[in-house]
Amino acid sequence: MNLRDLDLNLLIVFHEVFRERQISAAAKRLKVTQSAVSNALARLRRTAGDELFVRTTEGMQPTPFAERMAEPVAAALGHLEEAFKPAQAFDAATTGRHFTIAMTDVGETYFMPRLIEACAEQAPQVDIASVRAGLIDLRTEMAAGRVDLAIGAFEDAPSVFYQKRLFRQSYVSMVRQGHPLGEDLASLQHFRAARHLVVTSMESPYDCINEAMAKAGIVLASSFSVPHFAAVPYVVSTTDLVATVPQKLAKRAAEPFGLTILPSPLHLPALQTNMFWHRRYNQDEGNRWLRGLVGELFGE
Repeated sequence: MNLRDLDLNLLIVFHEVFRERQISAAAKRLKVTQSAVSNALARLRRTAGDELFVRTTEGMQPTPFAERMAEPVAAALGHLEEAFKPAQAFDAATTGRHFTIAMTDVGETYFMPRLIEACAEQAPQVDIASVRAGLIDLRTEMAAGRVDLAIGAFEDAPSVFYQKRLFRQSYVSMVRQGHPLGEDLASLQHFRAARHLVVTSMESPYDCINEAMAKAGIVLASSFSVPHFAAVPYVVSTTDLVATVPQKLAKRAAEPFGLTILPSPLHLPALQTNMFWHRRYNQDEGNRWLRGLVGELFGE
């Protein structure tokens, strides 16, 4: 295919159909008729030599070829938009920009309070929203600009992401103050004998906690469980259950919930937390400001 023969408007139609999965929704966003979108797709199909989208009960689903096209096309269109966009200086003190950060439930507990406090001082008109990292396609959402930053321990981050390490932390045991086993829980023998609160989240890398507990001889099936870490301090503070959690979550929850932090007898690798951003927005001033703020507040 000779790119000189390609109508770039067809790529805009492709991008919207890929994002919306519906001809009607894409037409509405493009402010054209549905027949215009269908005709544009037909032309692009002939040029690409591929069906690109197949109509199903769940909408227009992309073929493998279209899946491979999607990110380069989105990046190319983004670069074109940037090329023709007037340069505007980013002023954190006056901007009303909205940022979205993907993180885990542990991240929301740890990062959001300090971010909100810092924004109130430095950028009072800025809005920051969090989305659960495990429930979205990070690659697609960050390429499209709907997610500005991701914070976590994502071990299989795509190569189109830039990343910077924030900190490393260990896992600890967390119990209520006055727990009958007290500091004895630092020994594996007493740790095995205790009842545990298990977090059933399969998000990497937290799945290693339950693997280590099982290897230590703890029967997970006889333990109590919750699907996410956010509930852990509430449960542990009113029971004699023991929870194994990342150290920073434990430090954040210890004082308000009256909890005690103890070294974990489990052999668990240190947890490294990074921040990630898409290379499309590496030079974006607002994104650079947000990265700098996160690094300043949480980097070690």
